[in-house]
Amino acid sequence: MNRAEFGMNWLAPRRPRGGQRLRGFWLLPALTIAAACSVPAEDSAADTDPASYALDFRLEPDPDAAAVDVTMTVGQRTHRLREVRFAFDTERFEAFDGDGVLNVDGGTLRWFVPESGGTLSWRVAARIQRGNGGYDAWLGPDFGLLRVERLIPRAVTRALKGSFSRTTMRFALPDGWSVVSQYRETDGRFVVDNPARRYDEPSGWLVMGQLGVRMDRIAGTRVVVAAPVENAVRRLDMLAFLNWTLPEVARFAGPLPPRLTIVSADDPMWRGGLSASDSFYVHADRPLVSENGSSTLLHEVMHVVLGLQADPGYDWIIEGLAEYYGIDTLARAGGLSPERHARALEAQASWAADADVLCADPSTGPRTAMAVTVFATLDREIREASDGERSLDDVLARLLDERPANVNLDALHRATADLLGTPAESIAAPALPGCPEARAAAAG
Repeated sequence: MNRAEFGMNWLAPRRPRGGQRLRGFWLLPALTIAAACSVPAEDSAADTDPASYALDFRLEPDPDAAAVDVTMTVGQRTHRLREVRFAFDTERFEAFDGDGVLNVDGGTLRWFVPESGGTLSWRVAARIQRGNGGYDAWLGPDFGLLRVERLIPRAVTRALKGSFSRTTMRFALPDGWSVVSQYRETDGRFVVDNPARRYDEPSGWLVMGQLGVRMDRIAGTRVVVAAPVENAVRRLDMLAFLNWTLPEVARFAGPLPPRLTIVSADDPMWRGGLSASDSFYVHADRPLVSENGSSTLLHEVMHVVLGLQADPGYDWIIEGLAEYYGIDTLARAGGLSPERHARALEAQASWAADADVLCADPSTGPRTAMAVTVFATLDREIREASDGERSLDDVLARLLDERPANVNLDALHRATADLLGTPAESIAAPALPGCPEARAAAAG
């Protein structure tokens, strides 16, 4: 199969997100692979700053085998990057090979990077099936759709103080295929630039294959919708819907990311929506607005724009905010009349009756519906206490300004107490099923 190096030139680097953390993985060496460092150091990108080193990821999909070969190349004129460590799924990752010393023990890897750089490579199965039968990572003869993190595990590194990477990502694709990700392309490579990190790793959703792509500039954001051409994806419907609603999101949630990439496909993909940094996936069959007044598309938009993460037990906060504001945005944009908006919140309250607890992970549909009801009640409490001068928007603004590492009930209490001068009754722990136990477990 002939292949070609491919990139797209209209996607921009991700912006930093608050609340994102990486976990380190420690291991004991079990398998040691030693090889001469004979790979040329592709460090032209590092020449512009003596503290930088070049980091290049090359991804070559094998659709027939539903696998991707990944090659990570480090180029450095001095020994700045010393070590890379990450954990991996032993059922999906195999065929590790690398220059210098490579230790592999079960599901953990530790690579001691040679002084002048080198390569580390592996092969990874690219299909991941969820419990309900749909896939949230897929590669087949017609297309591939998955998060980059499924192919490149999150790593921790050891490097000289002040060092940072200049990272690129490129693809070797079957003839006729193209690829869309959240990044812009320079000289045939996607440029990965996250100012919040010194070791930049590619992330977010990507789709590859014979693609149909539509794009527009909405509220100052370049919005891109990409999907396989043979799939019944309503690209222009999505853009029209976002032209109508995204300006409202910008009004209450602040600046939007420079780029928003939406990838979509039909079966066998999972029939839902999943967000990542500056990108998200939504199934082709998801309606723009559901019969209950909610919107999967706007729910995922809110996750991307807010960029919040939750402490264990508090997934309901970020899921509830995304769902509440997805419905509320429709009302603000005129898509829901006041009466229908009220019925949409009533439908959430009815669904919430199926949830026994709120503070438990993950936030299932009924738990998220309960969270929507909590936030609707909190909004009313704030409006009544402030004679209509304040609302839940002000709580959201404080959370976004504070950017806690992870959102929890204490962060929510601080944001509301600043407005009311006293704790809000609607989010007192005893009023939230399961939350006193979650707080006690966290304190213990």
